[in-house]
Amino acid sequence: MPDALTVKNAALDIEALSVAYPSRGGWLQALDNVSLAIPPGGVLGLVGESGSGKSTVVLALLGLLGPAARISAQRLNFDGHDLLREAPMLRGRRIGVVFQDTAAALNPALTIGSQLTEPMRLHLGIEPRLAWERGTDLLAELGVPRPAHVMRSYAHQLSGGMKQRVGIATALAGEPDLLLLDEPTTALDVTIEAQILSLLDDLRVRRSLSMLLVSHNLGIVDRLCDSVSVLYAGRMAESGTTRAVLHRPRHPYTKGLLAALPRPDRPHAGRLAPIPGGLPDLTKSDPGCNFRSRCAFSAAGCEQPQALRGVVHQVSCHRVDDVADESWPVEAEPPANSIAPRARLPLLQAESLSIRFGGGGWISRMLGKSAGVLAVDHVSLSIRTGEVVGLVGESGCGKSTLGRLMLRLLPARTGTLNFGGGAVEPEASRDFRRRAQIVFQNSDTSLNPRQTVGTILGRAVRWFDMATGAAVAAEVDRLLDLVRLPRSYATRYPHQLSGGEKQRVGIARALASRPEFLVCDEAVSALDVSVQAAVLNLLRDLRDELGVAYLFISHDIGVIAHIADRVAVMYQGTIVEEGPVDDVLHPPYHPYTELLLSSVPLIGRERRDSPAPSTGAVAASQGCKFAARCARKLGPVCDTLAPPVQQAGPDHAIRCHIPLSELAAVPHWLGPPA
Repeated sequence: MPDALTVKNAALDIEALSVAYPSRGGWLQALDNVSLAIPPGGVLGLVGESGSGKSTVVLALLGLLGPAARISAQRLNFDGHDLLREAPMLRGRRIGVVFQDTAAALNPALTIGSQLTEPMRLHLGIEPRLAWERGTDLLAELGVPRPAHVMRSYAHQLSGGMKQRVGIATALAGEPDLLLLDEPTTALDVTIEAQILSLLDDLRVRRSLSMLLVSHNLGIVDRLCDSVSVLYAGRMAESGTTRAVLHRPRHPYTKGLLAALPRPDRPHAGRLAPIPGGLPDLTKSDPGCNFRSRCAFSAAGCEQPQALRGVVHQVSCHRVDDVADESWPVEAEPPANSIAPRARLPLLQAESLSIRFGGGGWISRMLGKSAGVLAVDHVSLSIRTGEVVGLVGESGCGKSTLGRLMLRLLPARTGTLNFGGGAVEPEASRDFRRRAQIVFQNSDTSLNPRQTVGTILGRAVRWFDMATGAAVAAEVDRLLDLVRLPRSYATRYPHQLSGGEKQRVGIARALASRPEFLVCDEAVSALDVSVQAAVLNLLRDLRDELGVAYLFISHDIGVIAHIADRVAVMYQGTIVEEGPVDDVLHPPYHPYTELLLSSVPLIGRERRDSPAPSTGAVAASQGCKFAARCARKLGPVCDTLAPPVQQAGPDHAIRCHIPLSELAAVPHWLGPPA
């Protein structure tokens, strides 16, 4: 890193860090001369696609690369310590880490309290009883409901978001000076995410805590970080202040990442702009720009070595002055499909669906002491032919459960379901199974690793009698064409595909029966922004080509704003607001919708206070379920009477006691116009 960019008295100082791993094809160059610096109390964001080397930086700082890795650096220092030699001694005490997959990081055989108190006892010498009290307080500070109960729980008893908060608490337990955060909020709702970001911001001020944040969520990076470094295929593409890099990007790769991002402040803003192609083969040395094969602005000279240019804002591109003011090109809209526009008739109608899950052990149930959890509480929802209905809400609100009820994958306690004008019985018919399918969130666990893509898709084709004999292969080819994958992928196994390609296979399998309705359950939440953009464009194209209707479940309001026609907002098993996406994003809206929208990390948005945390209390059987958290609560009426449904406009309903005139008077969630 040039002297002009070197941070004086840096807490973390990395210069010319290179890491290579042995592979069958030779040495894989995961990092190539990467330089970073973080001052005390500073936060650096590290962004880039999967495979860019972000997590390798984290593992290098922790000394966890393994003996096979080849690592070199001119300087790898933390507070005067050489991390090449001393990382194991600093890990856990001076340097804390939050891994992305806390389900794998937490020990399933130990209670949460045992794991949370271990760093305090080991590194701080705190006696067990006091460590237990501190651990309980730390969980409460991170917004964990019923922290004393969670301390006695095991990892399998917690939701994904809860486990993530426990992971952050464990990293903070040793009171570190440097915190490494590897995708720390991937599994969190926007409200919990906002609370965690506010807490981290407060910790870095109070304790001068330095942080390295690895994330593909650029809104989070803009919210928390002072500076940003963009990695591509192991090399530094761009580096500078957050405002410079994210608000006025100069490297083509950064421009591409931002163009692929769906933004809730721009609903239905046309097609997203995914970056074509994939990462280069890192086992083959390329002295030139390793992004040039995917770059929309590549020209003569890109095959030559690229040096970081600039002083405060550094860019590794020889054409930086030529393309600095250019926008990343958006692919053209596909030609109008030949299918005649379908009348928007009701396709699926759910009336008063509800389900209760049992709680406690079998003894509690026998004694009548466990009423369980009312996961979905008399929900009614309709979806029209070719319509996309977005379903948003916090973890545990019942979104996925409602999706499974609407597919008859779970037995409803009450309610009816109609599809295509006919009733769907609790034991769904084979015809309904053919016409209604699901795309799961995690393609890694939903695809059989022992079967090729052709076998996976062919099995679905045969199961629903869509083709037999030699015609199955032709149908598999048609499905691969639909999801824009080469036909040669039929011979590949899931482990030979990228995350986005596996998700496309999952979509193709769901389309094998030629369904009319798909439930997409967090189908793009684990994808990089570029891959996510390509999948969202694909889903929208399939809707237009085939007339498929979607129930699109997501905690990402930007994704919902981009793809959905209507939005349903769910809280503790109840739909509190429903309407066209443009109406839901503007006042009047339900106080809970307002809370969700105000929590969205948005590039260019000023930092604001964290939202009201969940109390963790079970909602009363009467009254408004959101009353305990509502900043606009009217009084006892909200606790005792079920809120009425008010019509805020055509097809826009809000379940709330507050008059519409007062709800309409609240400020817009984006704030006053600039």
